[in-house]
Amino acid sequence: MVADGLDGRVARYFKVSSEFGKELDSLCDLVSFGVAPAILAYAFILKDFGVAGYLAAAAFATCGALRLARFNVNTTKVKGYFMGLPIPAGGCVIATFVMLGVRPAGWLFPVMVIVFAYLMISTIRYPDFKGKGGERIRTIPALLTLAVAGYILSLSLQSVLFVPFFAYALFGILNTIFGFFEAKPKPNQ
Repeated sequence: MVADGLDGRVARYFKVSSEFGKELDSLCDLVSFGVAPAILAYAFILKDFGVAGYLAAAAFATCGALRLARFNVNTTKVKGYFMGLPIPAGGCVIATFVMLGVRPAGWLFPVMVIVFAYLMISTIRYPDFKGKGGERIRTIPALLTLAVAGYILSLSLQSVLFVPFFAYALFGILNTIFGFFEAKPKPNQ
């Protein structure tokens, strides 16, 4: 993840970025944050669900690929936010959950994998924290997210790696929902 965060900056610093490099970076992201977490999830619990588990893992990797393709196509149109959960965040939610070793009962884990797969291809706006405007960070969703994150940490300090990624995913959902309820300006009559 550190390498993923630095590779583009290093390429721009040394003036060696290219369209080929951007596509290769996306391919690396797909393997690191799409395919690898899907395989981890399958080996951890999804294998116990037969074909449904296989399909959940495949859906996660496929949605990650679609997310990256959409990102590459929209880089000039979408500024100041990410459309859909970024694949590194989605992959890290799954990978860090597996690292916790928690084996939820029933269909909770396959549903979780499918939900995070969907979040990657959704139109939910996630802030990019680059300070260029874009998606506004609303106070109530931020406070609710912090409360949930604090609650999860109070249950298990071992979840310290899982919580930031889960909180980011949750924040995007809450921020979008609260954005729908903001007062819209009334048209002049």
